[in-house]
Amino acid sequence: MSSAVVEVRHLTKRFGEFTAVDGISFDIRRGEILGLLGPNGAGKTTTLQMMLGLVTPTSGSIHMFGLDLQRHRGAILQQVNFSSTYMSMPYALTVEENLSIIGRLYGLSDIPRRIDDMVKKLEMAEWRHTLTRKLSSGQMTRLTLAKALLTEPKILFLDEPTASLDPDIANKIRTILLEERRASGLSILYTSHNMREMETMSDRIIFLQRGKIVAEGTAQDIVARFGQEDLEDVFLKLAREQ
Repeated sequence: MSSAVVEVRHLTKRFGEFTAVDGISFDIRRGEILGLLGPNGAGKTTTLQMMLGLVTPTSGSIHMFGLDLQRHRGAILQQVNFSSTYMSMPYALTVEENLSIIGRLYGLSDIPRRIDDMVKKLEMAEWRHTLTRKLSSGQMTRLTLAKALLTEPKILFLDEPTASLDPDIANKIRTILLEERRASGLSILYTSHNMREMETMSDRIIFLQRGKIVAEGTAQDIVARFGQEDLEDVFLKLAREQ
């Protein structure tokens, strides 16, 4: 039996004559952090959108927990969450109200305790009762991550999760994510343009270019394959070949 909690097979998405994602296949195992790397326009966002059920693939399949995403979208997404530096939440609500609503939407038990834990873990106590519209970009990033972790997902999709954070908070967030992975077997799909972060966080990396997977393996494997000094040099080499 496969240990993969995510199985993507021959996934393709076309918008008219443009192919954004071109027949990619990969797995994510339980407790694995898989880095998704590539220059702007490589297909990362479209891939994430298809895996969240927001965009319908042109062809191919996505299975999570052995279930087909198109047929069992509700059951799957109940066990999945997403956080991005570039998303927001209802501005007219406070931080605590937003988290409380998420808890109720997911049918969680003991919501106040869960919120207390998240607020403490992500150092949000000072602005817990602040209206969301008054948050800085870094505070909003922490709120969206708190929203994602609150539901105790089995799979977490992270799009540039530390891009707007100062180095100290970014380091703490990476530590929290690694602790969550160790404690619960959380699987994570991780995108970032911070190459050092990708090397630190990812068990494996898949590199997209023009919608295709052009490299896959550990950061060290990919660096060695392309004969470069580090992952940033690989990124620059591939991005400039577009």
